[in-house]
Amino acid sequence: MADKRDYYEVLGLQKGASEDEIKSAFRKMAMKYHPDRNPDNKEAEEKFKEVNEAYSVLSDPDKKEKYDRFGFAGVDPNAGFGGGQGYGGFGGFGGAQGFGGFEDIFNMFTGGGFGGGGYSANYNGPVEGADIQQRMNITFEEAVFGAKKKIKLTKNVECASCHGTGAKSGTAKHTCPTCGGRGQVETVQQTILGAMRSVRTCSACHGTGEVIDTPCPTCKGTGKVRKTVELTVEIPAGVGGGENSPVLTLRGQGEPGRNGGQPGDLYIVLNIQPHDTFGRKGDDLYMTLPINFTQAALGDEVSIKGLKENISCKIPAGTQPGTTLRLRGKGVKNSRTGRTGDMYVNIKLVVPTNLTEGQKELLRAFGDPPVVEQPHASGSGKKKSWSDKVKDFFD
Repeated sequence: MADKRDYYEVLGLQKGASEDEIKSAFRKMAMKYHPDRNPDNKEAEEKFKEVNEAYSVLSDPDKKEKYDRFGFAGVDPNAGFGGGQGYGGFGGFGGAQGFGGFEDIFNMFTGGGFGGGGYSANYNGPVEGADIQQRMNITFEEAVFGAKKKIKLTKNVECASCHGTGAKSGTAKHTCPTCGGRGQVETVQQTILGAMRSVRTCSACHGTGEVIDTPCPTCKGTGKVRKTVELTVEIPAGVGGGENSPVLTLRGQGEPGRNGGQPGDLYIVLNIQPHDTFGRKGDDLYMTLPINFTQAALGDEVSIKGLKENISCKIPAGTQPGTTLRLRGKGVKNSRTGRTGDMYVNIKLVVPTNLTEGQKELLRAFGDPPVVEQPHASGSGKKKSWSDKVKDFFD
């Protein structure tokens, strides 16, 4: 067991975590390491197995109690009975009073105690339905502003003919006579330690504790049928925030439960399509703005086509290539905090090509800009600065 990590550590929990905390942590970790989200990733695959193993123990109250008391030895049948506290004042094998913690581990391995002691597990209790995972493609704008989208999926639903009982309309299930409704049968064997009891699933009712004489013809007695359903998915504004595949949870939209158990949940994995102009980190937007030499040298005010409206961006005179301008409050609005992120504009200088001879001459003279005589329309001479001349050429 030296190579195993503590189950609470695997799920990122403290010892003594509640049932809800364990379930929530498992779902988070399972989604993180799920093979569908980590294809060909051996490390993620091992993590996924580790998370499932931890949850299989901590989600079971009986196993969790033994793990909390004895560690891995309490849940590993190959670890022996190392949790025993001695025989104490035990006076024979007719009961289990003197074994203390030893009986707990023994019960887990055998399904019962010594001498037919009062241990009994209920295998016929409510069972929560399985969770479902579905993928959905959304646009960059839908992730930023939110949307309502329809999704179709095929899943098991409660049979409408028998309302999930599995029995034909007008009939009912009845208690299994083989196991008496417990879903399990016991066998007792005499050993040198006394009477040892073992438990197995009832073969007559397959562990349900009930039998159906006349199965429902629609669902063949299962209480469930396959059906394609359409659901409306509410995509909140600002979803994603830089995550590649954010996940939405639709409670109760998974597979139906068994024996009165709650239905599972539906997890919608969102694939956000990239945008041609904008990138995103958290609530901030990022883009690259190409400008020419004149705009960089003399400054300008340009209009940027935003996701919903045009945005004015002032370029200071002397802006250098690679400069990043910050436009406050022009990013994504966070639906939880109400705060709006910023937009970051990276300046890219576009070098002109196919210059005319006049333009080339002006650029050669850039190191020592002259004052050029420029005739006025009325015939009188007027001096025009070199910078005005450059602007004329590039505008």
